Amino acid sequence: MKKVIEIEDLCCKRCAERAEKKLLLLDGVTGAKANFRRNIVFVETTLPDSALTSYLELAGFMVNAIRPRKGIFG
Repeated sequence: MKKVIEIEDLCCKRCAERAEKKLLLLDGVTGAKANFRRNIVFVETTLPDSALTSYLELAGFMVNAIRPRKGIFG
């Protein structure tokens, strides 16, 4: 399932890359792409939202919301 994770204060490209790499280490995450200007990470995963939230918070990020990704391209 494709999801959008809203992260508070994803301040720079390096922080965005760190969030991507952390998520890609998880079993069940097949893709992650962060946009630091919009404070979001697009992720393709089979994991529940609670697992993603707790993992990112352990990595030092503050998760505001997780929602399904909707749009023209999925």
